[in-house]
Amino acid sequence: MTKADLVFTHGPVHTGDPARTRASSLAVTGPRISAVGHDEVRELIGPKTEVVDLSGKLLLPGFQDSHIHAVYGGMELAECDLTGAVEVDEYLRRLREFADAHPENTWITGGGWSMESFEGGLPSRQLLDSVVPDRPVYLVNRDHHGAWANTRALELAGVTRDTPDPADGRIEREADGTPSGVLQEGATGLVARLVPAKTAADRLDGLLRAQRLLHSLGITGWQDALLGEFNGQPDPSDAYLTAAREGTLTARVNGALWWNRGRGPDQIPELVSRRAELNHGRFRADSVKIMQDGIAENFTAALTSPYLDACGCATDNSGLSFVDPVALRSHVTELDALDFQVHFHALGDRAVREALDAIEAARTANGHRATRHHLAHLQVVHPDDIPRFAQLGAIANIQPLWAAHEPQMDKLTIPFLGPERAAWQYPFGSLLRAGATLAAGSDWSVSSPDPLAGLHVAVNRMEPGATDGRIFLPEQRLDLATAVAAYTAGSAHVNGLDDAGTLRPGHLADLVVLDRDIFTAPAEEIHTARALRTYVGGALVYSAS
Repeated sequence: MTKADLVFTHGPVHTGDPARTRASSLAVTGPRISAVGHDEVRELIGPKTEVVDLSGKLLLPGFQDSHIHAVYGGMELAECDLTGAVEVDEYLRRLREFADAHPENTWITGGGWSMESFEGGLPSRQLLDSVVPDRPVYLVNRDHHGAWANTRALELAGVTRDTPDPADGRIEREADGTPSGVLQEGATGLVARLVPAKTAADRLDGLLRAQRLLHSLGITGWQDALLGEFNGQPDPSDAYLTAAREGTLTARVNGALWWNRGRGPDQIPELVSRRAELNHGRFRADSVKIMQDGIAENFTAALTSPYLDACGCATDNSGLSFVDPVALRSHVTELDALDFQVHFHALGDRAVREALDAIEAARTANGHRATRHHLAHLQVVHPDDIPRFAQLGAIANIQPLWAAHEPQMDKLTIPFLGPERAAWQYPFGSLLRAGATLAAGSDWSVSSPDPLAGLHVAVNRMEPGATDGRIFLPEQRLDLATAVAAYTAGSAHVNGLDDAGTLRPGHLADLVVLDRDIFTAPAEEIHTARALRTYVGGALVYSAS
């Protein structure tokens, strides 16, 4: 009998396998699981076997993130980081501190500010001028759909009261038409194009910095949701390919190639070439990312009926569809025929419907292929479209951390949707009951990459640490086993890893050990759990000790 390289004993082991959901021991030989069970697994322990005594700690399949911007997030950690703060004075303190510490920087860049911190969600250029008047400042907000620029940055970019809004964005303005300092969606590119480009070394450092963080959270793989140049952001593809070739990419990564919404099907041959090029070791790029709309907080998410104004009256704005919905059906049909997965950004109910219509067109033309198209975000979903996910085999790619009462939801979203549409938000429970496959991700660096925080909100529909008792649409809560499955088996399915996401013999030994059994702990404490060890292919890639 071949002895195992690694054995976990004295579980619990949550397998995610419906045939055997719980075990107490698991063995690993080489990169794969060789046995799952109880005391009989100990027979595989030999003189060279490493034995991990769980002593009540929980062994799970490694988490996977189905929608993340890892390289960008890693690079932002080295810039002016405003994440985690909501006080304007704290933003300005951090900005001043960063600018003083980096006098050599010709531009001050970074981000992570929250719209909830400012009246109407709109900061002013004058606030930035008060701290850094002599150098251009460009800070993306936490959702990356807008940016805050100082006067110097706007001057260098030539953005004035006479500059028209681009077709895919908006320049926020003062009463006389002067740019106020906030740029929405495609308008960010007016300034971002001038920001000094990141080098290949910067991108690689960002990836490795992000990988260390993600492994420390129990994440073993992910889908990077944007490979390509976008609004002045560099293409991170080379970082992945370099790390894969050098053997420093320890995670399993699938990349989503950016669909340039300013072009049409002429770009498809280029996507085919890039898919062939970006394929080495644990990295491949066989998905295509189509951003169909924006976000609700700046009124660019595409809705089936208009937004309301502050008085509750209908406006003439229903948001933006970045790709013509008729053309979208043709594009998706062609991509599907070429075995590309399509990864949609679909946040508003019109964008969700347009994406589902495109998948339906592809299914009609090509039959049901194993392309595993998925729709990310799904903030507002019309009830009529809920059953279509299962009917079309479209995967619901959820970002659970957003499904809670917090200032951006309560102040900047619900009042402008109205009560009926506000009740259609993040319908995780409805999608599950209708038979949809769920995958889960974070959209980091938009929000925390911690899967345990996401699990907490998926189960409780309350922010971690919330004490006010307000549950956001309680009928849409998920049970913990379902939420864990979305972060493991569901995301593995999206990423094309059919031999990962559950713990069964023959599957990849991508594993995480948590410091407690979250299935027996109170639900309100899920977010307090921590990853102690993370393994990819049986190799230890993170240890808390």
